[in-house]
Amino acid sequence: MSFDLQRARAVGSSVLASTLRGWRGSSASRSVQPPAQLLELFDREGCAHCRFVREALTELNLDVRIVPIPLGGTRFRTRLMEISGSDQVPYLVDPNTGTQIKGSDAIVQYLFEQYGNRPVPAQLKATGANVVKSKLATVVRGSLGLEVRPSKAVDQDMTLYSFESSPYSRLVRERLCELEIPYTLVNIGKQQRADVGPATFRLHLGEYKPLPNTKRSSMLAEVGNVQVPYLIDPNRDTRMFESADILQYLNQNYAL
Repeated sequence: MSFDLQRARAVGSSVLASTLRGWRGSSASRSVQPPAQLLELFDREGCAHCRFVREALTELNLDVRIVPIPLGGTRFRTRLMEISGSDQVPYLVDPNTGTQIKGSDAIVQYLFEQYGNRPVPAQLKATGANVVKSKLATVVRGSLGLEVRPSKAVDQDMTLYSFESSPYSRLVRERLCELEIPYTLVNIGKQQRADVGPATFRLHLGEYKPLPNTKRSSMLAEVGNVQVPYLIDPNRDTRMFESADILQYLNQNYAL
């Protein structure tokens, strides 16, 4: 199979995964005040229940340190066992309140109460129908983002600009999980109509202007574009757009 066809199939199945979830994790709140300290989520990208938590984090405009726990992975499993008593994900640690919570419903409820001050949307609750849709989103991706791949450990966390439903960002998040690479997930969901659409074809007229004093405006000022995925690797002093280039970079430098 040619690279172009493989690429088209990967992106197409990722679009289908987002569609199955009703494109939850696309929009971001304008009003949430970010906590002083970064939240930490023990996560498995392909996990149906972890997906609800990541969708909530995007919609609440909250950043988080992702600690990947792929099936068969050992790099962070011991720490998770020590603090939670099991290796089950999702598991949230909030150093701002000293709170540690397991299970998607409990975590999502906490996030909306603590940082959203509004009820949890019905689509983010782990009802039977929602779980089926989230599991189907995993199935159409061929269960990528679930199982560990041999990799080199990193000295410093990476940073990934993303939002949960982004089909291209999902490809990168899957690989980071499989390679057991921890990273700061910077959520830059859509906050206005002008944010809708890819970076080269947004639904607006004239020059693109993100809302002022937001992560989107900061990204535009720093790198000249607001596009995801955007990876920062301090271990090799590398910054990259484009999911295909990022995947190639991760495979060449960290996969064994």
